[in-house]
Amino acid sequence: MDRALVSSIAHTWHPIAAPVSPSNARTLLRRLGCPPDGDVVDLGCGQGEWLLALLHEQPGVRGTGVDISEPALAGAQTNAGRRGAGGRITWVHADAATWSGGGYDAVICVGASHVFGGLTATLAALRAHLRPGGRVLFGDAIWETPPSPAAQRALEAGPDDYPDLAGFLERVADHDYEVGYGHISTLEEWDDYEWSWTGSLTEWALAENTTEADRLYALEVARSHRSGWLAGYRGQLGFATVVLRT
Repeated sequence: MDRALVSSIAHTWHPIAAPVSPSNARTLLRRLGCPPDGDVVDLGCGQGEWLLALLHEQPGVRGTGVDISEPALAGAQTNAGRRGAGGRITWVHADAATWSGGGYDAVICVGASHVFGGLTATLAALRAHLRPGGRVLFGDAIWETPPSPAAQRALEAGPDDYPDLAGFLERVADHDYEVGYGHISTLEEWDDYEWSWTGSLTEWALAENTTEADRLYALEVARSHRSGWLAGYRGQLGFATVVLRT
């Protein structure tokens, strides 16, 4: 199966695509403080849930969603049409790291730093899309505790691949952003996200009319992911989402 399709299916039950609850996502979007008639871009938008939630809260906002995944963008378009927001969002099939749109009042980039090559490169890249005085909603992984060998194996990541919270905030400050608000994902939010990720994939594998090869592959991905989470990084990998001011 195509990796992008696997990811899109796995986020069916939790389209926020990060360990953040819907209520906390809404709070973060309100704290973003986008102008009532502003223009917002989501880089690595996935199925567009952050943009759709923002446009629901602020009917005058216009959105642009950028993602390289065709299955995710197809889902985003369907969701936008179903929620009556199709005419206010432009979906762009492109690599967010090389896409060059700019002049936005706000940038959303949650859980997509891998697209840019990591935390530091992402913080540098986001500013290029902002108008002067623009704002950013940014979310990325952190270590809650020094990672165990099991966590490092499960994530194929070392202690220096993610900062702790203090290190995360230091890197934000190094790029001349001011933190206006923040949220650290709880273990309950992580559990909901991870169970939804593996559950969506398992449900698809057992319910959809697909090939036996794809069914077995999807089930194996779900089992492997669940094992890595429960026996590896549960309680060790964290997630910080912050509103940044320029």
